[in-house]
Amino acid sequence: MPTLTLLCLALLTATPATGAPATPTAAVNAVLDDWHKAAAQADEARYFGHFTSDAVYLGTDATERWTRDEFRAWAKPYFSKGKAWSFTSVSRHVSFSKDGAVAWFDEALSTPNMGPARGSGVLVKDGDTWKIAQYNLSIPIPNDLLEDFKNRIEAHEKKHTGKKGK
Repeated sequence: MPTLTLLCLALLTATPATGAPATPTAAVNAVLDDWHKAAAQADEARYFGHFTSDAVYLGTDATERWTRDEFRAWAKPYFSKGKAWSFTSVSRHVSFSKDGAVAWFDEALSTPNMGPARGSGVLVKDGDTWKIAQYNLSIPIPNDLLEDFKNRIEAHEKKHTGKKGK
């Protein structure tokens, strides 16, 4: 029994009491995972609480460049209905500035409404907390389909704005 007691004591003392992630990468991953979970649970306060006050959100449409507050106003009806969106990170890569105060990432996303998507962004350290300063949501287009999509986008822009595509 003394060996079992020592093993249990060693495990208890090795576990951080604060529950804080053990590494900067784990801390950033925890923020991003909770942010995605907050949207899936339609928790508006928690979702937008992960942004800096001057954050920018870039959506999939070329017109979607929002400040945090503009994005929140746009998203409010979705959160109010109790159903926002559900993005699940399939893979994520995180990098840090030399001083450890800035992180940038890219992630492959699984989404029920858009299919495969990609997110990338920047987080800044605010005290002991990471905040999202910029997020860019995109839908990757396979290279073999690019010409067709390019033509369709140009036709759409011409129809809706009267402008010729480049």
